[in-house]
This record gives sequence, C-alpha cells and structure tokens, in this order.
Amino acid sequence: MQQKIIGFLQDKEGHWVAVLFCGHTQHVRHDPPWQERPWVTTEAGRMAHIGDHLECKKCDEERQAP
Repeated sequence: MQQKIIGFLQDKEGHWVAVLFCGHTQHVRHDPPWQERPWVTTEAGRMAHIGDHLECKKCDEERQAP
C-alpha cells in the first residue's frame, strides 16, 4: 500500500529511515549499486521527498492478515 513520507530519522547505525503517514517506517539507504538514492545523503534531498509515496510492506501485511 502506498503511503506518504512525512519525515525522516536515523537509526542507531546512522542509516536514514522514512517515517510514513501510516506510522510505519522504512529504510531509504543509498547503497550503490544495489540501491541508488543519493538524495537521502543531504537534508535538502530528504526534504525534497517529503510527500512522496513509498510502498509500505507492513500495511500490506496487516491488510492480508485474517
């Protein structure tokens, strides 16, 4: 399920995590060549993505639970 990014925080290892409208979180790493997200490395880049949507796997799992 698509959810809006409402903010960012860092985990204890310093990796960036998107905070989603639903209350769940999702890592948004820049880890080439596997994940290309250079925008996450700067505050301006992260702020430019507020309001974008990410697929929330936790919401999908909750919808499918009996």
